Amino acid sequence: MGTADGNNAPLWGGRFGSSPAEAFERLNASIPFDVRLAPHDVRGSIAHAKMLGEQGIVTEDEAVELVRGLEVVLGEVEAGEFSWTPADEDVHTAVERRLREVAGEVALKLHTGRSRNDQVALDLHLFVREAAEGLREGVFAAMRALVEVAETNRDVVLPGYTHLQRAQPILLGHHLLAHFWAFERDLRRLEAAREAADRSPLGAAALGGTPHPVDPALTAGELGMLPPVNSLDAVSDRDFVLDLLYACAVLGVHLSRMGEEWVLWTSAEFGFATLDDAYSSGSSIMPQKKNPDAYELMRGKTGRLIGDLNALLITLKGLPLGYSKDLQEDKEPIFDAVDAVMLMLAVLPEMLRTARFDNERMRLAAG
Repeated sequence: MGTADGNNAPLWGGRFGSSPAEAFERLNASIPFDVRLAPHDVRGSIAHAKMLGEQGIVTEDEAVELVRGLEVVLGEVEAGEFSWTPADEDVHTAVERRLREVAGEVALKLHTGRSRNDQVALDLHLFVREAAEGLREGVFAAMRALVEVAETNRDVVLPGYTHLQRAQPILLGHHLLAHFWAFERDLRRLEAAREAADRSPLGAAALGGTPHPVDPALTAGELGMLPPVNSLDAVSDRDFVLDLLYACAVLGVHLSRMGEEWVLWTSAEFGFATLDDAYSSGSSIMPQKKNPDAYELMRGKTGRLIGDLNALLITLKGLPLGYSKDLQEDKEPIFDAVDAVMLMLAVLPEMLRTARFDNERMRLAAG
């Protein structure tokens, strides 16, 4: 459990007469999953430390020492050299513990004018902003691959389908670019999620601000964000997480629909296309098999994406304004969704480029 002054009391344990039960510590700990917020936590703390110095809440020298120490911690985090300990309750405790080891007692002043409520909210804002941008890059890469494959096969004809019955001939490029335009809408949803995350909650403290003369606009500007408007909303808001989860779920649906098509196209019954061996698997008992596992996983993982969105919606629906520990459950769904979509987007462009089409079979099927 994280400590405030080197004893066994947690940061929040001032009024408590005994340490938390071991079973409760395990339930309460978030360090197993929120470690990935560490770089965002440190960057937010650097901005906060600079503001504390600018406002005279700490001396200029103390602010310099805090920033210097935090930059050391950030370097360790980014290099994968940061050591997590069993005593770390959460990412904030771990960072502040290491900062104290690096910078000394001045580290105890870092938390001045800040609560873990606005701190963790900021970490999540920064994560969502970065993740949305990374996902956009992945979608752009898939869109470029679709255009390249459509251009390469510009004269290829295949059947268009309604009710999964042959309807009328269309160009393969026209079909592929239908997915391009679905991805274009995904880009807009991801941009909306990034924009929603681009507001700093720092300055809200626990829920009603702080008596220290903090400058939320200064901190937000240091992070390239807008300042908070309402302190209670700032620590309660998780809409930006829902926005990214929704964008991931819809993007997943689009990937799943594409996956279903390729599962059909590469089957013996259709025979329209063949996947490169690098993106296929075989059977341990039936050597003739060539399975489109990557596209099947795109279908399968989409169910998880929808579940991640649903899970956070259900968590949030009954919460009053202000921080509740339920909000600790906001991180694993978004981490899972972002990771799943990034895996799918990483494999898709080259899987499209290296596939081979049976032009004659498609033309005959088109009639």
